[in-house]
Amino acid sequence: MFSVPVSFLFDFGQTNEKSRPYFMHEFAANGAKHLVLSNTLISEIMKDYTLQKTLLDEMAAEGLTFADAHATFGPMLDLICPVPEARPQMLLRQKLTLQILADMGVTTITIHTGNETHYPGYDLEVMYDFMKRSLDELLPVAEKLGIVICIENIWYQINTPERLLGIKKEFPTDALGFCYDSGHANVMDKGRNFPESNPYNAWKGLPPQFDDRILEKMLPHVVNCHLHDNNGIIDQHFNPGRGTVDWKHVIGLLKQAPRLQVIQSEVIPIRVHDSIRDICEKFRELGEL
Repeated sequence: MFSVPVSFLFDFGQTNEKSRPYFMHEFAANGAKHLVLSNTLISEIMKDYTLQKTLLDEMAAEGLTFADAHATFGPMLDLICPVPEARPQMLLRQKLTLQILADMGVTTITIHTGNETHYPGYDLEVMYDFMKRSLDELLPVAEKLGIVICIENIWYQINTPERLLGIKKEFPTDALGFCYDSGHANVMDKGRNFPESNPYNAWKGLPPQFDDRILEKMLPHVVNCHLHDNNGIIDQHFNPGRGTVDWKHVIGLLKQAPRLQVIQSEVIPIRVHDSIRDICEKFRELGEL
């Protein structure tokens, strides 16, 4: 079994105030103890402060807690955002997110670096510098609140393991860690065999930096992780076992990660039609590897 909590993502954006408690109950009935405070839920809390207590009460009624979180993400919302008029609001949103986490007792959050293709006309190194500037502002807030910000491997030039390690070298604080994403790593390995894969599309004619040792490189700084499966071509968020990820290898390494605080299922149940029961059972099986 895993020695750290296991949390489960759910696409609560597809629910309402009546159906949401039912899905929480389904997780609890299938043995889950923790869910993810998702970007969708955080966005809704920003609109309605009272939802924070409502969610905590609904979770407590099922014996559940939020074990980790994912920040809002997308163009103008991520760390590399270079657009001068958008950066102040981006930073305010991220700071508010950190305060929401602290108020709800959550101690780790994944914040996307961002994807360089969102900002045509900006140089890659300029965006890399803006990521550093963002962390300069956010990490002191995280340190004060006792939260670890985790940056994640994706399949773009700006978020390779080497780029993440470069950032970590500049910010040695324990308030910065990594989120290892198994699905993203899989397409950055096996995607080399498929011209239609996510990396080829993202690197815009440049040869992608394919890598079969992403987890090994990130391992000393991995604090949380997003575990899900795919076909090695596109990011599908399937239940483990439905794709081509080598789970014995991944889990064996993660169990050695010195900073690991939580294992997260980032299977997206409604989108991919994986049942809550099957997801919970699969993560129990992974814990035994």
